[in-house]
Amino acid sequence: MSKTILERHLFGPGPSNPYPEATAALGLPLLGHLDPEFIARMDAVCDGLRVLWGTKNARTLPLSATGSAGMEAAFVNTINPGDVAVIAINGLFGERMCEVASRVGAEIVRVEHEYGTPIDAERVVAAHPNPKVIAGVHAETSTGVVSDIAALGAIKGDALLITDAVTSIGGMPVLADEWGIDVGYAGSQKCIGVAPGLAPFTISDRAFERRVQKPQSWYLDLGLLGGYTTGSTGGKRTYHHTAPVAMIASLEAGVKRIMDEGFDSVTKRHQEAGKALQDGLQAMGLELFAAEGHRLPQLTTVKVPAGVDSARVRSYLLNRFSIEIGGGVAQYADTVWRIGLMGPNANPASVALILASLKEAIDKA
Repeated sequence: MSKTILERHLFGPGPSNPYPEATAALGLPLLGHLDPEFIARMDAVCDGLRVLWGTKNARTLPLSATGSAGMEAAFVNTINPGDVAVIAINGLFGERMCEVASRVGAEIVRVEHEYGTPIDAERVVAAHPNPKVIAGVHAETSTGVVSDIAALGAIKGDALLITDAVTSIGGMPVLADEWGIDVGYAGSQKCIGVAPGLAPFTISDRAFERRVQKPQSWYLDLGLLGGYTTGSTGGKRTYHHTAPVAMIASLEAGVKRIMDEGFDSVTKRHQEAGKALQDGLQAMGLELFAAEGHRLPQLTTVKVPAGVDSARVRSYLLNRFSIEIGGGVAQYADTVWRIGLMGPNANPASVALILASLKEAIDKA
């Protein structure tokens, strides 16, 4: 590198700063991807992900790519050309679901919602009488809104329910079995507190039985991946690809860190930090973007005050305090800030730092 970069406070929409245990695990001795010790590590990771997903699904695994590959895997393994996909859109990542589904030939039924508002489950289900899949985002990273996925699952009928849990997993309850989620994907880089590079993924037996038998993506073919991740311990797995063994070690450490703290405690920590931040922002006279009652604690969206240059404030925070926050997306790119308190960043010290730094940046930028 041409210069040394000071440690950033990653308070944007992701990635977040990782848990120290996850960073330390990247330096463990490297193992082969078919080493019995690595297979045991993969088994432990899958067990931990089942806890975070709230599922008993045998095919719960970390895909060897970022969360966007999780999204792609969800659709290429469930959609044949001409299949109907009803997709709830209340932000950028619902839009992205449509883009991915269109590339595998889905007949897409879009159910539009105003950005900043949650998904209306009844309107989504009423949009088509017999879709192959229904898809929606649990925690919409672009708007800071949480939606009731359980309500969708309760009335999905015969459809497979695909859920984006990228910003929710590891920071708030996700109950795939209870909510009726058939296919779920997430990312390692937010509340789980690990660097970007893995996509925690789960698929129910029901969805696996109805999967596309030869999807257009060899790399993301869940039929092939299952033989590698769910065989017997001791190296007797079906070879598929060279797994990112160091990242898997880091994910194991991040998940263990969450389990050692206790997931209820982790959830409470995220809730308390998010509420403190949102209360503090409103006390400063700022207006929150996401609808009241549906605001994510781990990802807060706040309106940029009139007359304030959003980009200048973000640049001031980065250069003066080494703090990163995010801008908005689409038509809100310059009028909304996105502030994340995820993983180890969900704590009172981070809240105090953000509030004081942001006030200075607004006054001086």
